[in-house]
This record gives sequence, structure tokens and C-alpha cells, in this order.
Amino acid sequence: MPLTTDTEIDELLKGAKTIAVVGASDRPDRASYGVMKFAQDRGYRTIPVNPRITGEHVHGEFVWRELGQIGEPIDIVDIFRKSDDVGPIVDEAIAVGAKAIWMQLGIANANAAARAEAAGLKVVEDKCLKIELARSGLGASA
Repeated sequence: MPLTTDTEIDELLKGAKTIAVVGASDRPDRASYGVMKFAQDRGYRTIPVNPRITGEHVHGEFVWRELGQIGEPIDIVDIFRKSDDVGPIVDEAIAVGAKAIWMQLGIANANAAARAEAAGLKVVEDKCLKIELARSGLGASA
């Protein structure tokens, strides 16, 4: 079952240090841009993933084409893509050994969530990382 309680989500956030942001944008008017900065300001390392802007930088971080290129441990894969696009991202997250999948507000995919959970990943659906970080008062160093 996806994590739903404040306590479960807080535990996930407490144990995380690195967040890969799939669908990260270099445009300040996009939600992913603000969420990435908010998490950085709370001590998390945020790594942008977006094939459209690969090689550029967002908030000082190199933008990767796919999760498999990052080459370092990923605690949470934060997904800013349509629900129908989540499946392949979850498969990549499993392949690279990520610890959790986070589907932003309005994003849910039961089949992908079940695959992630079966592979041992924690799953959050239809929640905003920025809202949950603000609610919890947590940061990577907490």
C-alpha cells in the first residue's frame, strides 16, 4: 500500500538525502522548478532528469536524460509526468536501486505502484513533495 499517513511520509523524508526529479524544468513558472528548489533549500540533493534539457543545469545541478545515467544512490524518485507515463520511470527506478517513488499531486498509477512495492520500494501517490516538506518541517539534515 502506498504511504498515506503523515508519520509514514515523515519517516520516508527523514531517511532521504537524494531526490531525482523526473520531469524537472528549467522554467521558473513550472511546479517542478519550485519543488526542486524548496527541497534543496532544506538540505536535500536534488538531481534533475529531463531528456529535453539534458546537459543543462537547473539550480546548479546537471540535468540527466534518464535515471540510469546518474550513477549514485537515489533515495526518492519524484515524478512530474502524466500518470500514464509513470510505468517506465518506475521500472528505471527499480533498476537503479532507488528506495522510493513519489508521484506528485494528480499523479497515480496503481500498476506501477504495485511493481515498485513488489520490488521493495516505498510509494507515495498524489502528494506534493513541497507541501509535505513544509507540513513536516523536515529537511535532509533533520
